[in-house]
Amino acid sequence: MTESERRIVWIATGFMVVAGCTRIGLAIFSAEVFTVFDWVRFLAVGVLYDMAVLACILLPWTVYEAIRPALERFGWGRRFDRIWATCWAGAYLSFFLLVAAGEFAFWGEFASRFDFIAVDYLVYTHEVIGNIRESYPVWAWGGGIFGICLLACRATWPRHGGTFRRWPARWALAGGMGLAAFAGTAVLEQDFAESADNAFVGQLSNNGVFAFVHAFRHNELDYARYYPVLPPRRLEAVTRNLVRQQNTEFLDGDSIDRDVRAHRPTRPVNIVLISVESLSAEYLGVFGNPDGLTPELDRLASEGLLFNQFYATGTRTVRGLEALSIGTPPTPGQSIVRRPENHGLENIGEELGENGWQAYWIYGGYGFFDNMNAYFGSNHYTVVDRSAVAESGLPVHHENIWGIADEDLYSLALRTLSSADEKGSPFFAHIMTTSNHRPFTFPEGRTDLDQGYREGAVKYSDWAIGDFIRRARSEPWFANTLFILTADHTAKASGRTDLPPSRYHIPMIWYAPGLVAPGTMPRLMSQIDLAPTLLGWLGLSYQSRFMGYDMAVLEPGRERAFISTYQKLGYLKGDRLVVLDVNRAPTVEAGLKAPPADVDDSVLIEEATAWYQSASELFSSGGLRDIDRPVAQAGSRE
Repeated sequence: MTESERRIVWIATGFMVVAGCTRIGLAIFSAEVFTVFDWVRFLAVGVLYDMAVLACILLPWTVYEAIRPALERFGWGRRFDRIWATCWAGAYLSFFLLVAAGEFAFWGEFASRFDFIAVDYLVYTHEVIGNIRESYPVWAWGGGIFGICLLACRATWPRHGGTFRRWPARWALAGGMGLAAFAGTAVLEQDFAESADNAFVGQLSNNGVFAFVHAFRHNELDYARYYPVLPPRRLEAVTRNLVRQQNTEFLDGDSIDRDVRAHRPTRPVNIVLISVESLSAEYLGVFGNPDGLTPELDRLASEGLLFNQFYATGTRTVRGLEALSIGTPPTPGQSIVRRPENHGLENIGEELGENGWQAYWIYGGYGFFDNMNAYFGSNHYTVVDRSAVAESGLPVHHENIWGIADEDLYSLALRTLSSADEKGSPFFAHIMTTSNHRPFTFPEGRTDLDQGYREGAVKYSDWAIGDFIRRARSEPWFANTLFILTADHTAKASGRTDLPPSRYHIPMIWYAPGLVAPGTMPRLMSQIDLAPTLLGWLGLSYQSRFMGYDMAVLEPGRERAFISTYQKLGYLKGDRLVVLDVNRAPTVEAGLKAPPADVDDSVLIEEATAWYQSASELFSSGGLRDIDRPVAQAGSRE
């Protein structure tokens, strides 16, 4: 074996050892109990994906080794080659190890290999790199890893053998590696890795680099190309039947545009909607958590109206914001918040603005992240974000790369809302927090739990909400204000299945002493139902393109929820969960409870297809934009 071939074997061995150890380590780190078949499956299938990536990694090196004899004839000295090659070998090995470290960090946050979230985050390098630096000792890890790798290379890197194979053999090796790289990327599909019944096994069967590249290539998904579709006439009929309610009347013969009639007198109540970062229902005591992480939210739930079957539509903040604002099921790929042509949409801020409310978007970070300021600013909201803190002169007790501490965000909100109240018309404010996000840092002395851990951040977020409500009580507008407390999404959405419903369960509390009686609303509800339900509670008549329901007038048995990743689309109804996936036939799984036997799921599959196909087509065609017609007659004021 020549020196060139020993170098290639050295790099290949390093990569395969690191990839295999990463796979085994993630399996142990997941704390799942795997069968012997599971282990054999993800270790064996994983080797295929590792080799596909390895071929791509080795291709440039085999080309270099093929041309090295020619370079030496033109003065490329062997001593210089030894130094140059050893440094690059150290960089290769460092890259393998840093990717492995990144996979463990990503798995700890999302229980997944690199996916669409990882790709999406790369667009915002300031926040992402800042978050990584604040969460982990990056420079120490990187410097230590590179130093160790250089020492390892110096000790083990193949020495000069003095001979090369003839040029046909060298270029045959490079050509073969090119064919292997092409075959690995063109033939091998991620679906094969994820075809396991256990979602964890499917993830472990993959390779992190392969998964990342796949997510990069598929971050925009054309629904009609990848998912089941209904013929136009059937789609229209099914969708109109799904969105109808007893207080609505369709305006056209072929659209979802409809007049919504108020079912109660109009009430000019202020609305403060708080979406807390990553607040899973499982953290709240009212949902059975014994650790006392949310005493403030538990108290507000007992004094307000608790919606105990409320479900997030996705796993990203922008998904929650999309659902809460425009009331439409998630579309595959990017959230509408991040897409072009997302201005002038039918949304809750716009509807309230047309009826006399002032709409505000208040965010603790810089709103260019995830396109949030552009989205809300072009949809009838007044934008207030972290940049307004300096102008306000308010103190900042703590901040990290994601934003100011929740208590400082609420101080900014209080000042904004008091100014809005002075204008004499009711206000609607959507507040988005950031503290319950890695690196989980917050002001000292607020809780009895340590920083740097999710539980401590949850308890701090809860404390800040309680503090906000206490401060708001002294404001003249408090008695006429409804506070809606919910989440953008849960902390973790992965489980043994691709779309575990329990991992999308979030809290929602309506708190307004004197306006909302204490109680529990037990019906299944999606984030997309918030806007129509709130507008109905306010007693407003309007023309709607919302796809959500007003739960106050929804007939029993029609409840449903939508849960999704960027690619998998779930429709949860009763004891069934329909899953639509790229280039696969729809599947039906157990929903919130065990399903009955021998049930015909064809109607449910058709409903799921209609909801998601309509949402995608309506956005693409402009059918979710604000209806340009005279506003319907409003209800009388109380």
